[in-house]
Amino acid sequence: MVDEVEAGRGRVKRVIYPHGWRWNRDMAPVTGGDLCMHAHVGVLVQGRMVVEYGDGCRETYQAPAAVVVAPGHDGWVEGDESAVLVQFDCGPETVDVLSLPGEHRHD
Repeated sequence: MVDEVEAGRGRVKRVIYPHGWRWNRDMAPVTGGDLCMHAHVGVLVQGRMVVEYGDGCRETYQAPAAVVVAPGHDGWVEGDESAVLVQFDCGPETVDVLSLPGEHRHD
């Protein structure tokens, strides 16, 4: 479930990922590709999510948590409850508008 409103050059979204949701199973057939190529910036307000990049690096977020996810990842809900992410999204321009890295880096 996604609730969203316009906000300047982007949108503020509340995305509810149900228990058991996984990007490569639930979204890849719709969007295509092996990994999500979109950046995500927001606050995880409920639940637990894991993000895994193409290089095998994993990040785990437990609410409440600030979230910045670079393009090139898989992601899934971990645990028994839905995950709720409130994010700022500028569509395909999110990386440029927010000056984010275009791929995962080990800094």
